[in-house]
Amino acid sequence: MKCACRKEVVTVENGPKAIGPYSLGIRAGHFVFCSGQLGLDPATGSLVEGGVEAETRQALTNLSAILQGAGSGLENVVKTTVFLRDINDFVRMNTVYAEFFKSDPPARSAFQVAALPRSAAVEIEAVALLGQENDVDCGCGE
Repeated sequence: MKCACRKEVVTVENGPKAIGPYSLGIRAGHFVFCSGQLGLDPATGSLVEGGVEAETRQALTNLSAILQGAGSGLENVVKTTVFLRDINDFVRMNTVYAEFFKSDPPARSAFQVAALPRSAAVEIEAVALLGQENDVDCGCGE
């Protein structure tokens, strides 16, 4: 069992890389908190081409990789926040988003922001439950 009273940094070998001084994800208690993900191709570190739809698909793929690295998955996401460069892209983003959350979608907020890193069209962050195989017990005997 993992100790619930400590945070644990999530790392992903074949997934996205942080582009600044932050962790991709943090496991804490029964949750994993994922940093906002852009539509960056993990292999090149560049934004994928194809506009908001392609960037949304890649951002959610990156989130999935982080969640898997934490021992969770998209099916366990309880909350997302979507940041859009242009709120007029909402419908196109939402169409792709629905492909990833087909049933029992998480709670969500979406905002237009003045700018995103690397001039991205979309950034998505998530909070998820850890799977039962990651049950935590803190009597803190570690």
